[in-house]
Amino acid sequence: MARNKEFDTTEVLHKAMKVFGHYGFEGTSLQNLLDGLGIARQSLYDTYGTKRDLFIKAVKHYVDEKSSAAVVYLDRTEPVKKVIAEIFQTIVSALQDDERREECLILYSAIDQIPHDSEIAAIFERDRMLLEKAFYEALVRAQSRGEIGQNQDLHVLARYLYHARYSMTQAAKLSNDPKVLEDVAAVVLSTLDRY
Repeated sequence: MARNKEFDTTEVLHKAMKVFGHYGFEGTSLQNLLDGLGIARQSLYDTYGTKRDLFIKAVKHYVDEKSSAAVVYLDRTEPVKKVIAEIFQTIVSALQDDERREECLILYSAIDQIPHDSEIAAIFERDRMLLEKAFYEALVRAQSRGEIGQNQDLHVLARYLYHARYSMTQAAKLSNDPKVLEDVAAVVLSTLDRY
């Protein structure tokens, strides 16, 4: 009879995000994972497979969790500019928090793998389609309420917001100055005021 797992698999995925976020995919060793996850080598292999398998599961979990939350948020009835501003403020807050920042930096490692890994590329392509659609639908609502002007290419704006959301991770990787993230988010949000 197989033994029950003695660890929370979702919690381990969160720990894996931090390890991969800190070292990057290429720089993460098996020992880094064992130390960071707090599980035995055999449990790692039995539950998650190879390092790449674990990385893909951690990336998918992160992307699905964050994007699902953003989609739900974008569907709220509040003014759309306010909702989008709160989404970007949440990103800034997460990237300014040392604990949450390392989880977020898994994106940096994952995006780096896209040209070489079709499975990672497919995760981000599904995510792009989901989030661009959610941003677009929110912007259509905003336009119908008079929050933003008519005759704007809302598909382009939705695409910009999707990419700007991910660019925040790049900014966090390049600078530890919290003001940088605040400035980038402010410029992104100012784009909405021009529409």
